[in-house]
Amino acid sequence: MLTLLSGLFMACACSCSSIDTDGNTGTDNGVGDNGGSTTPPEYDDAQQGSGEADGYVLVWQDLFDGDALDSGTWNIEVNGDGGGNSEMQYYVEENVSVGRDGNGNGCLILTARREEHLGHYFTSGRVNTSGKMKFTHGKVEASIMIPSTANGLWPAFWLLGADYQTNSWPRCGEIDIMEMGHADGIRNGTQDRYFNGAAHWGFYNSLNQYPNYARSTTAAYSLQDGQYHLFTLVWDEEYLRMYLDLDKYPDASPYYEMGITSTDDEWGGTSPYFHHDFFIIFNLAVGGNFPGIHNASLITALPEDGDEASMYVNYVKVYQKNG
Repeated sequence: MLTLLSGLFMACACSCSSIDTDGNTGTDNGVGDNGGSTTPPEYDDAQQGSGEADGYVLVWQDLFDGDALDSGTWNIEVNGDGGGNSEMQYYVEENVSVGRDGNGNGCLILTARREEHLGHYFTSGRVNTSGKMKFTHGKVEASIMIPSTANGLWPAFWLLGADYQTNSWPRCGEIDIMEMGHADGIRNGTQDRYFNGAAHWGFYNSLNQYPNYARSTTAAYSLQDGQYHLFTLVWDEEYLRMYLDLDKYPDASPYYEMGITSTDDEWGGTSPYFHHDFFIIFNLAVGGNFPGIHNASLITALPEDGDEASMYVNYVKVYQKNG
């Protein structure tokens, strides 16, 4: 069920750091099977997404076609806590905007900038729908133009359990639909194609470990090519499945798949953690554990003072099945 709420937001320090304790290490599955094509998809200005297929009906969307971010749906985060990942940016309201992308499309724009702010060398933007829009199960997707991440930018589209304030991370659950800029992509020279999906749940054990599963992918074409790419999560009672450019390649195989029915034990079982409300987050982080960069001089994506890069979100949609 999708729920629209009103309420105050308290910044979340939860994040995407991971220790794989299930033996499911994030491995490159070499996805290049989108219809067998290695050609980037054409620019999508219709804002249709993958559409109302397979019984899914559109229940909510934001096309970002207005003059400002809808404060009835979105919260703008302001903090420099590092997100639990030693990130280097300070999130500020000024780096979040709604505007045109240069091709006439209205977008949510998150901008990372090299500038000093309250002891940080970078500022950026992060938004979420906590306390205002949440849902359980369905299909959620966003069309995103990803900036060049080389090196040090970390764009992400993800969901967090709506009860995180009373059910602390990772018990609240986390679903990462898209992350780019990982250290492995930097090391392999493939970071414009290297991305991942992940899930985090459970709780820390006596060894300071918690259960999670991440899977990396090397796409057959660049995802940092100045075009929009569609990232889709299909989340039902049994599985989390994630897809790339499903609007162009409706028969694509998932780049991420995980069952969520396990009740093996309280610690590792997935069932208790992925069948409740989650909310949406978009952010553009700088440095930290994911790219493996903790020195401002090594953030080559933003080499000089005043340099900036932006992540554009053309739309985000939620579909659910009736009944």
